[in-house]
Amino acid sequence: MKSTQLTHIHEQLGAKMVPFAGYNMPVSYEGVNAEHETVRKNLGVFDVSHMGEFLVSGPQALELIQKITTNDASKLVDGKAQYTCMPNHDGGIVDDLIIYRMNEEKYLLVVNASNIDKDWNWIAENNTMEADIKDLSEEYCLLAVQGPKAIEAMQSLTPIDLAAIKFYNFEIGEFAGEEHIIISATGYTGSGGFEIYCKNQNAEAIWAAILKAGEDYGIKPIGLAARDTLRLEMGFCLYGNDIDDTTSPIEAGLGWITKFSKDFISSEKFKKEKEEGPTRRLVGFEMQERGIPRKDYPIVDKDGNEIGYVTSGTQSPSTGKAIGMGYVKTEFKAVDTPIFIQIRKKTIPATVVKLPFYKA
Repeated sequence: MKSTQLTHIHEQLGAKMVPFAGYNMPVSYEGVNAEHETVRKNLGVFDVSHMGEFLVSGPQALELIQKITTNDASKLVDGKAQYTCMPNHDGGIVDDLIIYRMNEEKYLLVVNASNIDKDWNWIAENNTMEADIKDLSEEYCLLAVQGPKAIEAMQSLTPIDLAAIKFYNFEIGEFAGEEHIIISATGYTGSGGFEIYCKNQNAEAIWAAILKAGEDYGIKPIGLAARDTLRLEMGFCLYGNDIDDTTSPIEAGLGWITKFSKDFISSEKFKKEKEEGPTRRLVGFEMQERGIPRKDYPIVDKDGNEIGYVTSGTQSPSTGKAIGMGYVKTEFKAVDTPIFIQIRKKTIPATVVKLPFYKA
């Protein structure tokens, strides 16, 4: 079991620790609902240093990225980030990731912790143009400062104008007294904020500085459990649940990051699927009676015929409703369509709704 640079601090803070993607990670500190509310209303800080970082550089960097990802990275400019995914040869998804353009020959790829080795091998296997690739995952820490008070609270730590960093843009500069820190206006919560990339040796000092700067704004450390409820309320996909090696970006509602202005792995498959229409779609739904949907619970129609399965579900702290996402046959994807979730021996009614569940 690996540790992040901050594992000992989480333990000192009394966090409940769990194994996650090969790391010993904090799942909660004071409870998921309280931590969730902290991020929605004030400010929270997550240690997500288990995430992977790959540097792709050289004259062939963009060519490699264009081949292995669905979005069009040629649209990126320096200081801009892009959400995308890497397809496999079978029309599924190897991983979803964020690409940061440092300059025209240098890109940072941030991948899911559980997929670091798989992603690295996939990129290396498809690097026929011999771009320079380097795995920086063990050298960097990632802290997510999330919540509506992030700009105000963190401004004292940097000379960079945080309010000027637009969504999915980033700056590199001084933060908490350290140089060459990536400050990115990205996140996984839907409540605004920044992601801070730093070298391992600076992580502890930056964590402490973030907590001190946020004291007057109600900042608290937040665990992975609240990270999951926050992202689900926004309808954001979680790899391994809502997308995986068997799901296509078209059926997962990720057509907006699938650009046919270029050729990429499985692009012809996806183009055909988009034209003909997928046989299933990922939808959001709200339970109409008491019951919490969980991953892999069957979804059925009014006659009890199985039409899909749940991929993610929870009791939403912000809406007070039991919510979920899942794949259903395409004819059941329309908003307001009645569906039913099988929870043990009961069949509970639910309704397909438009995402996100939480409207900020």
